[in-house]
Amino acid sequence: MPSDIEIAQSHTPKHIREIAQTAGVDECYLEYYGRYKAKLDLALADRPPKAKLVLVTAINPTAAGEGKTTTTVGLADGLRRIGRNAIVALREPSLGPVFGIKGGATGGGYAQVVPMEDINLHFTGDFHAIGAAANLLAAMLDNHIFQGNELGIDPNSVIWPRCVDMNDRQLRNVQSGLGGGKNGVPREDHFCITVASEVMAVLCLASSIADLKARLGRIVVAYDANGNAITAHDLAAEGAMAALLKDAIKPNLVQTLEGTPALVHGGPFANIAHGCNSVLATKTAMALADYVITEAGFGADLGAEKFLDIKCRLADLKPSAVVIVATVRALKLHGGADKTALAEENIAALEAGIPNLRRHVRNITQVYGLPAVVAINRFPTDTPRELEALQGALGDLQCNVVLSEVWAKGGLGAVDLASEVVALCDKPNRFRYAYRLDEGGIADKIRAVATRVYGADDIVLEEQALRQIDKLERDGYGNMPVCMAKTQYSFSDNAALLGAPTGFNITVRGVKVSAGAGFVVVYTGNIMTMPGLPKVPAANHIDVKDDGTITGLF
Repeated sequence: MPSDIEIAQSHTPKHIREIAQTAGVDECYLEYYGRYKAKLDLALADRPPKAKLVLVTAINPTAAGEGKTTTTVGLADGLRRIGRNAIVALREPSLGPVFGIKGGATGGGYAQVVPMEDINLHFTGDFHAIGAAANLLAAMLDNHIFQGNELGIDPNSVIWPRCVDMNDRQLRNVQSGLGGGKNGVPREDHFCITVASEVMAVLCLASSIADLKARLGRIVVAYDANGNAITAHDLAAEGAMAALLKDAIKPNLVQTLEGTPALVHGGPFANIAHGCNSVLATKTAMALADYVITEAGFGADLGAEKFLDIKCRLADLKPSAVVIVATVRALKLHGGADKTALAEENIAALEAGIPNLRRHVRNITQVYGLPAVVAINRFPTDTPRELEALQGALGDLQCNVVLSEVWAKGGLGAVDLASEVVALCDKPNRFRYAYRLDEGGIADKIRAVATRVYGADDIVLEEQALRQIDKLERDGYGNMPVCMAKTQYSFSDNAALLGAPTGFNITVRGVKVSAGAGFVVVYTGNIMTMPGLPKVPAANHIDVKDDGTITGLF
């Protein structure tokens, strides 16, 4: 079987003008970025939505992989194969994982979006613009302090980080402004990865350029000596930041290998941000298609929770159905199987890992009141006995289990899944959030997510978190949704607790407001906003030939 990049490079994409015609987009709404990419005019998002919105999520990720993006792409192709007008809406990949552990992030096998090299690398420059806007704000903040500090900013209270779209642990904690004199005011500083920047969240939640500017202006960057918040608007920074983002805010149109229109836009991580593509891309897709298939990062405890409790709430979206992706291999890992023996039949390990999937299904169907289907991303090593055991284990949850073979067969491998999704979308649902915004204060909302979604007994608030919550509530931020920063590998805040752990608490180390995005970020466990590279990063295997062909991307 050829590699993902070899499959993508052997395919000749259609001109993006033809893909736009398929999506019902007139050429006057296109801004071309070569033959196979285009940005879409923001006016398209103002059209009335008509599509059923389908979320693809997954079990907690493992080293065995789940194939969530691959399933998302293949499902959209499958819907078109059964005669439905579908568009896929995805996030843009970050360079951090591309050069770190994961490699490419545009799907896999015969269920990919293309041009995969462009999408995985610089694409249309959106992430560079987001990083530039975030770093402009940082530069203006430090310049204000250096130039006399009329706002009375306490340098020790600066909370706005610089960012770079790369895994670089060396930048987690730095000393800046060293050298004296004209070199700035010395202070402790730090970087985050661009996808964790509030500017990324703001861009992905903004509904227009005017809304983008207003959100940018509300960003809290520091506090003065009296504890009053200093915002980007106080520094008169939002106009210039919006100017840098005027093109980045426009959704990007590309295509799947089968010619299905795909909107790829925005890319916040789900373990340290809200993990969804942009509201503008989703609403544009919903105005053009009858079915929009989108995904949210990592497992349903992170990506789906934030998609439903943050994105859907703030953008007034109502999903019609949810697909929960799992693999036999990953469930066996959750059940304690050795990662070197996943090709061997192991019913005991599979049954021990199934509770992880069951908890995700329960959350989607009972906590959020949405109809769901489990998509088993099939591997050649899955045995009939394992598949039968998996299907039987979910019978009492009133959730169908459908085999998906999109990696090997593309949309043809998702025809059964597509038919099940259509049936689910036609059912009425009782969609609700995991908590109400008026449900007590910040701690109450954190507790609601921890107990209702994660299955924790309670939360433990460290002293710093208690102080920060008290100040944020006094500053008027107590009725915002919470964005949990938590390990993706477990329902708990301990990455080693696989399966469906019980008898644990969630420890909250700190909280901060993302006033522009409109939520409060909650830091749990040892989660960091700047990842590091592994011992042997994927970058070691990526190269370019003399003719410009990229190799080793995935």
